[in-house]
Amino acid sequence: MEHARSDDPLLEPAMWKLFRNFFNLAEKRRRWSIEDDIPWEQCNKNLSPAVADVVESFCAVELYLPDYLLHAIPWSRPSRARTWFYANWGYEESKHSMALNDWLLRSGHRNEERMADLDNDIYAHPWNMPHDNVVAMLGYTMVQERATALNYRNLRRRIQEAGGDPALEKLLMLLAVDEQMHHSFFMGAVRLYLELDRDSTLEQLRRVMNHFSMPAIHALADGKQRMTRIKELKIFDDEAYFKDVYVPLLQELGIERSEMRTRLPSKKSAPL
Repeated sequence: MEHARSDDPLLEPAMWKLFRNFFNLAEKRRRWSIEDDIPWEQCNKNLSPAVADVVESFCAVELYLPDYLLHAIPWSRPSRARTWFYANWGYEESKHSMALNDWLLRSGHRNEERMADLDNDIYAHPWNMPHDNVVAMLGYTMVQERATALNYRNLRRRIQEAGGDPALEKLLMLLAVDEQMHHSFFMGAVRLYLELDRDSTLEQLRRVMNHFSMPAIHALADGKQRMTRIKELKIFDDEAYFKDVYVPLLQELGIERSEMRTRLPSKKSAPL
């Protein structure tokens, strides 16, 4: 179907089905408790400070949740499926920020004063949407969620190599599973748009995927130093993005590399 728009009558029922599948699976298999499902007594107080620095950076990204929702809910409001999804997504992401904060405190790597300073830093540097298009933002979040799941899995490996921390390892496993399921919802949404209007959807995916960077960290005053630590621990960099995010996503979406080459805007391409 050519030039399918966000108000296409075929889109919302399919999106709602996508959300209900996400919700039902979460209720059946993924709900977890911060207090009961993480062995907090097994925190490793001697874990490398470099690891704690990265955990704090990931906590900072999660703490931007109010900004994410502030932007996501209004532009999702015309769609019950997207709005209901973001309500659930916000609940799960709030758990992520609290759990990472709890590990930093319980492990002794941070104190209440330091975490309060982090809150203030985030408040002083609000996050803004990187794109002004519904499909672009769905694509952006699809990529970001997959990259975040990869970050958590790679950090978990670095922790195991550094002597282990059963509490943090369990926490990161739970977070990675959540993020991967978030990614699956967004990828399903992007697939719907590809089916309805491939050309316009590809135009938005080129904007997103060819110039992607992880959100929020760069906005912090010490963002460059934080990214350096993440790269030094070989958790995420440009090579990892290309090999473990960009290429697999194109394959799963059925997109050829040649379709992602920058092209001149088409006069026939309608906005989504």
